Amino acid sequence: MKITKIAEKSAFHTRITSSNVKIKEMFFGYLGAPFLAMISNAVFAAYLNRYYVDVLGWTKFGLFSALLPMVSVIFVIAGNLVVGSLIDRTRTAAGKARPYLLLSIPLLAAAILLLFLTPVKGSGLAQILWIAVSYNLYYAVAYPCYYTAHNSMVSLSTRNSSQRGILATLSNASTVGAAGVGGSILVPILLQSYMFVTDENGLNVEASYLHWRVLAVFLAILTAVGVLLEYYYTRERITEESQNLNLQEKKIPTREHIRACVHDRYWWMMILFVLVFQMGQAFKNGSMSFFVRWMFDGVIHSSNPEQMSGTLMSTLGLVGGIPTVIGMFLAWPLANKLGKKKSILLGLIFALAGGMVAFLNVNSFVIVCIGVILKGIGIIPAQYVLLALLSDVLDHLEAKNGFRSDGFTMSIYSAVFVGLAGICNGVLNGMLASSGYNNIGIAADPASGKFIQDISSWTGRVVYRQSLGTEHVLAFLYLAVDMITFAVSIFLILGLNVEKNLKEDQEMILEHQKQAVLAEGGVWEDPSVREKREQEEADRKAEQDRIAELQAYCKKKNLDFEEENRKYLEKEARKKNSLIGKLLG
Repeated sequence: MKITKIAEKSAFHTRITSSNVKIKEMFFGYLGAPFLAMISNAVFAAYLNRYYVDVLGWTKFGLFSALLPMVSVIFVIAGNLVVGSLIDRTRTAAGKARPYLLLSIPLLAAAILLLFLTPVKGSGLAQILWIAVSYNLYYAVAYPCYYTAHNSMVSLSTRNSSQRGILATLSNASTVGAAGVGGSILVPILLQSYMFVTDENGLNVEASYLHWRVLAVFLAILTAVGVLLEYYYTRERITEESQNLNLQEKKIPTREHIRACVHDRYWWMMILFVLVFQMGQAFKNGSMSFFVRWMFDGVIHSSNPEQMSGTLMSTLGLVGGIPTVIGMFLAWPLANKLGKKKSILLGLIFALAGGMVAFLNVNSFVIVCIGVILKGIGIIPAQYVLLALLSDVLDHLEAKNGFRSDGFTMSIYSAVFVGLAGICNGVLNGMLASSGYNNIGIAADPASGKFIQDISSWTGRVVYRQSLGTEHVLAFLYLAVDMITFAVSIFLILGLNVEKNLKEDQEMILEHQKQAVLAEGGVWEDPSVREKREQEEADRKAEQDRIAELQAYCKKKNLDFEEENRKYLEKEARKKNSLIGKLLG
């Protein structure tokens, strides 16, 4: 049975019934559930490449370790484009994107497990084939199915700009939060020494491999639960809006979506900005575990370097994440006051200046932390407001062309996020290999820091570090690349003035809908009027059901219905007058 048919069954109906965005949808559909769904991907972004390099030892395959992630980008882009095309052509009671959230659950679970079942015995060719297939099953099939649909939800949720801005903030907070917990804070301090087991002989590859298999089962279950919750606690009001007009469905060919997008300058500005900005973040995230493991003297001189580097990586992620948490509450008010584009611009300028601090001493944990914190403050608007600004661009395209191109646009958006990780990991692997990276390091004198040429004749204490060339590579990738991309991103977004046309675009969209209804002999009713009427009817029925349930409960418990009903109404009034209640209207 097709997934679109399964999604229309009553058991899979959305749990969101309100025509307005409410707290339950915000915190389950856009924050909590995606947070759970994306923790596994955040762990992979931080550690999968290191698992391949240190546990599976895939740098021994030479060029393969650099080429696989980069060549796989072709399949990643193709996978995202296919999912985007399917979304643009799908129309169900569940929506156009949500059915693919449902489909992604078994795909993600299977792909996560296969990533860590690579045979460690046998021919190298068997390992190469397994890695290539499992890597692409996850990044080119399973994750695009989820991530493209997930990224479409903000733009399809509502046309209310304030509500959409809050959803964009929460959606980005879930991504950032998962990256912080999964890749930078809790996992490093709690699990890094579990994932990379060390003993007196260095890294214990066999024990590390077995531990990763156990972790894979946990991540597969966690991901499935998160995606399922996101499916149930989201709703596509914009898709329903067009369905409620009772117009004959027009299938827009993918080539028309491509033509509409690539002929719009705002679309190009947005996509190129996302590409460049995320490139810097991908290089930083991919190199973080390597940088912390080999650049700080406190780690190199530690008796348990993996545990120490995990602790410092967690601390670095925590202090860098503090601005991110605060930013969740400040980003949207700031964007409302300054405008989305202007807030992003000013933030990136601040991040570019603040990041310079880290170069005062790249081997000092404190100095690097200060630089990371300042950069974290600066990128707050870009992290949280990006999807809302992209949604404005999608509305502009709909006003201009008469149809929406969410699927194609979000497939490109998702391909950028996922594909960049592969490209950056490939470049990272190539640069590490060419610089002489060694997974256990090179023996050095702890007093002078000089490398020991003949370890067999050395009688003193030994520490292990990387070559100076490798250290320079790690400093460049972790600290410098994202600052270069900040500068380019500032230039790219300067002319993105789509917000100035937002009101006119909304009016043009309504006019397109009105003319289409009248052309087919229908009676036009403003969507806001229809939604108000439908919501009033839903509220009336819900109130009837509540009263009936309360009456039955009072009768069973021998309580006074009038008194219990008064308590309930007073409680609801207090909630409505609270800060959150006023915010949500």
